[in-house]
Amino acid sequence: MHFIDTFTHPAVFPWLWLAFGLIMGSFLNVVVHRLPKMMERDWQAQCAEMRGEKPDEAAAFNLVGPRSHCPACGHAITALENIPVLSYLALRGRCSACKTRISPRYPIVELLAGIAAFYCAYRYGFGLAAFAATCFVWSLIAASFIDFDTQLLPDSITLPLLWAGLLVALSGTFTDLRSGVIGAAAGYLALWSVYWLFKLATGKEGMGFGDFKLLAAIGAWTGWQMLLLVVLMSSFIGALVGVGLIVLARHGRNIPIPFGPYLAAAGVVALFWGPPIQRYYLTTFIG
Repeated sequence: MHFIDTFTHPAVFPWLWLAFGLIMGSFLNVVVHRLPKMMERDWQAQCAEMRGEKPDEAAAFNLVGPRSHCPACGHAITALENIPVLSYLALRGRCSACKTRISPRYPIVELLAGIAAFYCAYRYGFGLAAFAATCFVWSLIAASFIDFDTQLLPDSITLPLLWAGLLVALSGTFTDLRSGVIGAAAGYLALWSVYWLFKLATGKEGMGFGDFKLLAAIGAWTGWQMLLLVVLMSSFIGALVGVGLIVLARHGRNIPIPFGPYLAAAGVVALFWGPPIQRYYLTTFIG
């Protein structure tokens, strides 16, 4: 019992959760890299089945195997080379075998996951709220980086996140169940309506169905009361980034810009600081 009390102590728990968050960040890197490839393989197998062909018997490829390796030379990553953040710094961002540069995205994801875990533990203390909020942010980190790389928001992330939000709402941790259910439905329908209005007006698709599901999941976690804040904030940030990419990076206007990362960032803000932001807005601008 003494050990459990030490583990859950407010001065200890955030640091232990930080260490676990860094480890989970390493796993999230695997998810970001492999999940889109797994989806592509599954699509190819389904297409082959529909054509009456036998799917290729490819080697197992999932979140567990094969072992992580350097994509340039095939060098298997050892345990010492897989310590979150520290290994990247020790290797100076390069493969130990072929010296190919390793993307800084890997330590960035690990740090984001660790910092999120620390903040959730510090804010809520040991219990359901800290665990649930951490899983919420971790899921959004993985979804955001996948969307940034591939313009895909996998159902295997957005749909479990939606259902998890409704289950957490049963306890009233972040919002009540009624607000969560309405938030999920309203979040999906809001972007679904924008999608069809834009398509009818221009003949083009302005966003993907994954964005609908992601906002529905955020609505399930934060309640319908936060949806307007999430949409406005994500649209504002997305517009600023889009203009910046076009002007500074010469990003083509016809090249799609993923909306998922901005929704995710706004969802995190809404979960942690949504009510104070709303109160400040109402008292400042409405009186």
